Amino acid sequence: MKRKFAHVVGNVLMGIGLIMMIGSIGINLFSHVVNFGLSELVTNGSLFGIFIGALVWLVGARVGGREKVADRYWLLKHHYRNDNHRYP
Repeated sequence: MKRKFAHVVGNVLMGIGLIMMIGSIGINLFSHVVNFGLSELVTNGSLFGIFIGALVWLVGARVGGREKVADRYWLLKHHYRNDNHRYP
């Protein structure tokens, strides 16, 4: 897989995972507020859909090459960088 294609596939998978997570949360919360007449299997399945969405998100991050923490965060660059510190 070429790098650009892998990046696009990773972004698509991350988007699908995000939509699955938000949709599952919405279905689960809305089914508790309003009685749709949905079976209990659907409402409990929407709870499981949150975890499936997170798994798809992580697979997309792995494929797209975003599994590492970025260096652009200030605390990671500047905090706890004293490698010469000696413990007593």
